[in-house]
Amino acid sequence: MGSAKKFRNQQKQEITGIICLALALVTMVSLISPKMGLISSFSEHILRGIAGEGRYLLPVLLAFFGFRLIQKKVPLKAGPHIYGLALLFITVLTVLNILSPHSYEQAGSLPYLYLLEGLEGKGGGLTGALFYFVLVRSFGHTGTYIILATLGLVGVLLSANASLEGLNQKIGRCLKNLGLKLKQAITSFLFTEVEVEVGEEPAHQTLIIDRSGTNSESSLSSNKDVNLCSNIENNGPLNSTKTQKVSINPYAGEAETAATVLPAEKVTETEKTAYQLPPVNLLTRPGRLRGLTVNQINKNITENIRVLEETLDSFGVKVKVTQVSRGPVVTRYEIHPPSGIKVSRIMSLADDIALCLAAPDVRIEAPIPGKAAIGIEIPNNEIAVVYLRELIETVEFQQSSSWLTVALGKDIAGKPVIADLTRMPHLLIAGATGAGKSVCLNTLIAGILFKTSPEQVKFLIIDPKMVELTTYNGIPHLTTPVVTSPQKAAGALRWAVKEMERRYELFAAVGARDITRYNNYVKEPSSSQKPMPLILIVIDELADLMMVAPAEVEDSICRLAQMARATGIHLVVATQRPSVDVITGLIKANIPSRISFAVSSQIDSRTILDMAGAEKLLGRGDMLFLPVGTTKPCRVQGAYLSDHEVENLVTFLKKQAQYVPLDCIGGEIAKEENVEDREDELMLKAAEIFLETGHASISLLQRRLHLGYAKAARLVDIMENKGIIGSYEGSKPRSVLITAEQLPHLLQNK
Repeated sequence: MGSAKKFRNQQKQEITGIICLALALVTMVSLISPKMGLISSFSEHILRGIAGEGRYLLPVLLAFFGFRLIQKKVPLKAGPHIYGLALLFITVLTVLNILSPHSYEQAGSLPYLYLLEGLEGKGGGLTGALFYFVLVRSFGHTGTYIILATLGLVGVLLSANASLEGLNQKIGRCLKNLGLKLKQAITSFLFTEVEVEVGEEPAHQTLIIDRSGTNSESSLSSNKDVNLCSNIENNGPLNSTKTQKVSINPYAGEAETAATVLPAEKVTETEKTAYQLPPVNLLTRPGRLRGLTVNQINKNITENIRVLEETLDSFGVKVKVTQVSRGPVVTRYEIHPPSGIKVSRIMSLADDIALCLAAPDVRIEAPIPGKAAIGIEIPNNEIAVVYLRELIETVEFQQSSSWLTVALGKDIAGKPVIADLTRMPHLLIAGATGAGKSVCLNTLIAGILFKTSPEQVKFLIIDPKMVELTTYNGIPHLTTPVVTSPQKAAGALRWAVKEMERRYELFAAVGARDITRYNNYVKEPSSSQKPMPLILIVIDELADLMMVAPAEVEDSICRLAQMARATGIHLVVATQRPSVDVITGLIKANIPSRISFAVSSQIDSRTILDMAGAEKLLGRGDMLFLPVGTTKPCRVQGAYLSDHEVENLVTFLKKQAQYVPLDCIGGEIAKEENVEDREDELMLKAAEIFLETGHASISLLQRRLHLGYAKAARLVDIMENKGIIGSYEGSKPRSVLITAEQLPHLLQNK
């Protein structure tokens, strides 16, 4: 019975909607062509007398209501939206009556003149004239305007079924959307169409190239079946006499600028503070590069195709280049090897291909993930800089709902690479000195700062080098000032472990499995707790920490990597020494997502990525990105962020909110300082004992200071490095190299 009644109600609603659409269509035809028949003429006269110049709104409202009924978006019975539309319609008719010049002239005349004007179809018709007369006589002109504005606003809120705040947000999104579209229209002049004459068997193609700043015609001649694009489109062969249009995109596959803004829940101001997200104009706008012209790029690609095919043919491998993808740094030529040719045979020819093309290095990806093709990556003659601003303005970055969204750079086809740290959930970055690690860390941090407030994300930054990340001191997102001492870093990591355990205890108390569910729970009115922010731990140089406190640092990193994901604590660990004693097996096993910059040897590449390839990178931001869940890395050109841009961002953030350090983490760091002070006291006592006895040994410290072997041996090693005692001489005791007068000076220069 219940289902049958529900079906009848739905059927009734759909029939009513169809009738409304039919009435709307008949009414519109009657208004446009009143001489089509007696009914049309009569309807037009009636509607003109009732609604005047607003009669054309009636079929629009009927059609809108009919569509909503068919879509089952509104109930059949009258509701707030119906009352709102009616109120809005009456308000519009009254305003039309005010705007009518005849109404102003007769404003002080007799009542029947108002009604007469309405019946003649002037202004808002009889309805508008009646309401206008009543309001003007009751409240005067000023009061009428105020009442009409109020009724109009109420009508909009009822018909839209929205609050005033929600309506304000919708209007803001529409205005921002309009501004972004206007910006797209202004920058569209960068895209040109070039007529190209092709050979006998071409495919319809779209050549995606790098930004060139020219608008010239290209005469790329080829007799090969080559598709110079990132997305192949084969429409069959054409005759050699025909001419094709090749769409040239100077932005190398760049994603469109965000045409929509963030969802309603992602606002530029937090609810509790007046914090504003930094504007994108703090970053450098990418400009046109005065590099190679379109003709030159096309000629280079065509010549490389010819040389590549001839080189492989000379070694007995007859292949054809089927697709070309040009990125900011390298161009990938895709080939389909014939049957019977081993992939390893082509990969072994990398050095020969580099020699024939005069390229510094050639990387071969075989096969390309998701394609039955082999990719040969050849460096471009000119490298295009990828700016962080153009990545932040992309749709992918703007529409990402994650607070830890990072903009890494552009891939080999020129498409933006946007990653989510919460899904990784930890990241290991390694590479040689000067390859781009520090710039990558800066872009990673800056991307998150452009998207989140201090209540959403907190940073714990450890920078033993003391010069790379200390610029961020003072921003409100920090949990503590940038940690530069390796001893203090161990205490900071120990605090992170305790914070993880504390969060798990809170989760267990409310029955939440992760930080998202916990924050949703505490947002309820019955809860007295506050939402927890995500914590991102950034370590710039892991090797320095592993030299000072390897056991404690490794234990803390492994515990965090194993358990901290659900608590919202994530790790980004960088090192320039990718050796097994720094990136241990435990650390690698618990940090599955990797980024490798250029390294010196294949051994280092295997240490980072568990595969070769990073030794063939070009440096200056060229990286291999291996996210969790993938088997092959993606080649990415990292985004560039200058020191000046970082300083502008930090200055803006300092003005938005005041930095408030956490007392609990300060206590853990203070413990490390106390341990360091105690070691200095032990070293002074040990030096006095050695000066007293005239020789030095580990066993002597164990007996006199009641220390264990590990502590005594560590003190001896430190004193040897400081030049207080001599080196190990077998069975002989170590000699003392200083006098009592030199001891205070040496200890001060620790």
